[in-house]
Amino acid sequence: MNDRYDAGAAGYEADQYELVGYDEYGQPVYRQIPAQQQPHQHQYDPYAQQGYGYDPYATGRQQPVPPYDPYGTGDTGQQPPVPTYDPYGTGTHPQQAGAHSPPYDPYGRTATSGQQHRVAEQTAYIPHQAGPVEEPQPQPQPQQERGDREYHTEQFAFVEEPDGASEDVIDWLKFTENRTERREEARRRARARVIALVVVLAVAAAGGVGYLWYAGKLPGLSSSDSKEGTATAVGAQKRDVIVVHLHNTKKGGTSTALLVDNTTTNQGTTVLLPNSLALTGDDGTTTLAKSVDDDGSSGTRDAIDTVLGTQIQGTWRLDTPYLQNLVDLVGNIEVDTNADVPDPDAKAKGGAPLVRKGNAQTLSGKMAVAYATYQGSGEAQNAQLERFGQVMQATLRKLTSDAQGATVTVQTLGMIIEPPLTDKDLGAFLAKLAELAKGGDYKTAMLPVQTDGTLSAQASASVVKNVLGGTAKSPDKDAAVRVSIRNASGVKDNTEKARVVLLNGGFTFLEGGTATAEATSEVVYADAADKADATEVAKTLGLSADAVTKGDVSGNADVSVVLGQDYKPSS
Repeated sequence: MNDRYDAGAAGYEADQYELVGYDEYGQPVYRQIPAQQQPHQHQYDPYAQQGYGYDPYATGRQQPVPPYDPYGTGDTGQQPPVPTYDPYGTGTHPQQAGAHSPPYDPYGRTATSGQQHRVAEQTAYIPHQAGPVEEPQPQPQPQQERGDREYHTEQFAFVEEPDGASEDVIDWLKFTENRTERREEARRRARARVIALVVVLAVAAAGGVGYLWYAGKLPGLSSSDSKEGTATAVGAQKRDVIVVHLHNTKKGGTSTALLVDNTTTNQGTTVLLPNSLALTGDDGTTTLAKSVDDDGSSGTRDAIDTVLGTQIQGTWRLDTPYLQNLVDLVGNIEVDTNADVPDPDAKAKGGAPLVRKGNAQTLSGKMAVAYATYQGSGEAQNAQLERFGQVMQATLRKLTSDAQGATVTVQTLGMIIEPPLTDKDLGAFLAKLAELAKGGDYKTAMLPVQTDGTLSAQASASVVKNVLGGTAKSPDKDAAVRVSIRNASGVKDNTEKARVVLLNGGFTFLEGGTATAEATSEVVYADAADKADATEVAKTLGLSADAVTKGDVSGNADVSVVLGQDYKPSS
């Protein structure tokens, strides 16, 4: 193997190197210094000690050269004699010529002449660093080649290769990082849930308090604590109101009720209106029953709004045949009846009652109509009105609470709906009331009316204000004297003629119907304070003062007049 740093090789001239620093591994770094050759200079061989003709003591005598084994291989074979350097190229070996070798001068000068000869120096072999780049040298002869050199680990640079242990460490770090991220994510989700729950509870609490405050049920603001606050809260509530008139097509007469849907408190109510309720019409004071017959739905609706302070959205005219069909459509009803009701179509009296008194009685359409219109002997009209209210509430409990389904039921009945109410409006309204009735949020109330048809303070507080949210405005008694006219003259037109005369005289006309013919006319007053008014009425009608008498006055009139055959209307 050719060793480029072997200065002992024949004919090899090495360049000089100098130390310039150390690399990142702590190894020395050298650089090359160009060599300057002299024509007659001895070749310096640092490895020529003790075996390459080197005489350390410059004795001029060549020492015997022992066998050289630079790698310690144990090879003791003799090497060929090393020729000495001939600077003049004479080819004569000093030893062969018997001459002595010149003395060795370590600084390149000969010991004999004192003249300095520069020689080409070369650096020793440096482990871990490649030698200087040189021109390719001729391969040595087989006798000059050395044996295999022994290399050490510090002469090599090793490349670190990944092994299984490093992969395991990476996997473990990834696992630890993922587990930590999952824990953090779980904590974040838990915090988010807690925050969401707190927000929901806060909103629910605020909504509950707001509702209680708006409904007037908040402690400290309820009806028991502040009357003014109650009045404000009740007045601010929103209500939908429809008036229903039940017309008895067989016996005649009407029954009236208000269907109320309080959308603020979710409370439904049927308010029963007695026929004796005094209303103010175009012709003065009249009763509810007379207004329904004479003024029609529109006039009666306006008159009720005036008296009760309500805002009625529409009128539902319900004839008894339609009520019977409605009950049959919903599949019968159950009512706690308070009287035995005979069959109105029975030919003989004394037969089995059509409706029996008792709790949870199942009523068909025909039975429901008979019970709703029944007024027993000696009973007031309010008794019959209460039965009508029972039938209405029971029917609403059986009606569907679906708006579309209720509308189909109304359309199936084939009723004529008076404007501005439509079948869809009525169906949706009844569906809301049906839902309240099924949930137990429905009741029936009677409007208390005094004997003269006006409203009492009790009615104003319990029903008009709390249920209807209005203010009672009964006709003013001092505004005009209410005069009831009953025609007993035998001439039908006398009633209309008397009405015109009274209205022109500033009186309020109340129709009292007809009676059997009587010979003389009569003017009756009940209170002594009304005697003067009665006398004035007689004078207005052209009757004598002797016709004025004290007695019972019918209805809500101040003065009652019976027109006899002696009545002669003015032309």
